Amino acid sequence: MPRPVVLGNGEILVCEDHALNIRDFYFPYVGLYNHLSGHKIRMGVWSDGRFSWLDSGEWTISLDYQSDTLVTECTAVHSGMNLSLLVNDCVSHRANIFLRRVRLRNLSDYPREVRVFLSHNFHLAETDIGDTAFYNPYLRAVIHYKRDIWFLATGTSRYNGIYQYACGVKGFGGAEGTWRDCEDGELSGRPIEQGSVDSSISFRLLLAPGNEEELRYWITVGHDYQQVRTLHNEVVETGFEEIMRDTANYWARWSEKGAELVQTLPEPLAKLFRRSLLIMRTQIDDRGAVIAANDTDIMSTARAHYSYMWPRDGAIVAYALDTIGYPDTTRRFFEFCARVLPKDRPVLMHKYSADGSVGSSWHPWVVDDQPEMPFQEDSTASVLWALWHHYQQYHDLEFIASLYETLILPAGRFLATYRDPQTRLPLPSYDLWEERRGIHTYTCAAVYAALRASARFAHLFGDEEEHELFHRSAQEVREGILNVLYDESTGCFSRMLKLEADGSIHRDPTADSSVLGVLRFGVLDADSPYLQSGVRHVRKKLWVNTPVGGLARYENDYYHRVSQDVPGNPWVICTLWLAEYEIERAGAPPDLRPAMELIEWATQHAMSTGALPEQVNPYTGEPLSVAPLTWSHAEYVYVVMAYLRRLREMVE
Repeated sequence: MPRPVVLGNGEILVCEDHALNIRDFYFPYVGLYNHLSGHKIRMGVWSDGRFSWLDSGEWTISLDYQSDTLVTECTAVHSGMNLSLLVNDCVSHRANIFLRRVRLRNLSDYPREVRVFLSHNFHLAETDIGDTAFYNPYLRAVIHYKRDIWFLATGTSRYNGIYQYACGVKGFGGAEGTWRDCEDGELSGRPIEQGSVDSSISFRLLLAPGNEEELRYWITVGHDYQQVRTLHNEVVETGFEEIMRDTANYWARWSEKGAELVQTLPEPLAKLFRRSLLIMRTQIDDRGAVIAANDTDIMSTARAHYSYMWPRDGAIVAYALDTIGYPDTTRRFFEFCARVLPKDRPVLMHKYSADGSVGSSWHPWVVDDQPEMPFQEDSTASVLWALWHHYQQYHDLEFIASLYETLILPAGRFLATYRDPQTRLPLPSYDLWEERRGIHTYTCAAVYAALRASARFAHLFGDEEEHELFHRSAQEVREGILNVLYDESTGCFSRMLKLEADGSIHRDPTADSSVLGVLRFGVLDADSPYLQSGVRHVRKKLWVNTPVGGLARYENDYYHRVSQDVPGNPWVICTLWLAEYEIERAGAPPDLRPAMELIEWATQHAMSTGALPEQVNPYTGEPLSVAPLTWSHAEYVYVVMAYLRRLREMVE
């Protein structure tokens, strides 16, 4: 199940599903730790002896955000109960507080008593072992805690605060949890429980015929009782409405840069562009990690998730944000990369947790009975490529100087020397899809761009010996791409090469959209016959010939595959790579129409809230894998900005 709603402030991240269940609640880092891990903070309603959870299938639910903010605007209607809800959620931009405002309307012609229930199925620090839930009568709140993780949940209406509460055992000894206790409209009042626990609270409202009443609910998060109490008092003293209003205003001002840039585009595109900026920001931790995705329903296919920072994804996000003008956010990303860069072998690892620790991996450390430190070389290369773009945008020499010795020189030297003496191409590493070890066109193109960036940085600091090394290495890699990786038989670049022990080269002819990286990283221009031929080959082999359309990742892509009758599911990023090519080859404004159609394709396959998935079903267009995928939003911003730049070049 995708996460159509994401809310955050750089320290906590809240992800909601289609029924307004909070399914992921991260703290103290974005992406680490998830104190729900897919379990639910759910909402239900009781009236006239009838109870219904919002995820029961009985409600008609519409999800959206208030324009250009990180405050939601969602509705839920239950025709059988004659009730409608207007729900506004947000995470305070400056404090670790989640706010939910619910406006309930009585659609019947008689007065009603309505009770709203919130049930909390926390798994603190990602386990359900050793938690405590208790009702605090001094604050009139339910508190969950374990060690240094504390959550406080409470609320109020004009009638009173919490009406009833219950703390109980869940998933152990036959106990389902207090959420079951909600369904008769009454809670037990049990004040404390330990172990695998949950809690529920209710609020009582009286609604006249056709009238509306409001419930305000909030969760504060901290490292101890004092912190959550202080934040709770802030809600009470500062005012719930003022915090929500200030948060909406902050994000509207934050996204103004993007709004100014896309005001000439059709509104659906401009709206998704602005939303993409906001969604990307929710997935970025304030200490620099850019998290790939935080939709933990992916764990239904493997006991793993996307809540890590892949340096490549982060570099593309940084590039896109730098194009708009968010230097503070991107500086922290580059500083993060410098901090985690290994000293003994200066190439970034597969992925990282938000605290800088090395993430889980499936890449072996033994290859052909030989020790091998696994990595994806394009990730390190992409960071240097994006860092040069950062300098071009801001010319902050002091910032670059702070990274020159710790990131640029060691990584650049590694890329320059980690090359095959025969082909002069980079030695084997894992591809950007994390599946194959070899010499990949995309990786080689990224290394070429990184070496060019390293040469420019070296020249900037008067380091001419290093400049010469990097410049010469970049040219040799480019020559190798053109002379070795290009396959005359297919008219396209090979996805991958493998060097055999006898010196022969084994070529993988599988059509793979990633070969379009030769354009992104400046190996070839769009008017190159090599590239044009390669694009024709990729389009022929990978375009999904269903009414949905879109470009697949590569031939016979197995990942979440829906049918053997298509090359694979269409991916947002791959389809946008094709749009980038159409942009760069356009000679006049009418020539941009094919690119616009591909951008419109991506726009049409966003969810109602603007969340872009990784891939879509080739027959229904429904989102597949994770959503939102930060990389998809970054590519959307990148390509839209490329479109506007190219259009401006044509008319000036």
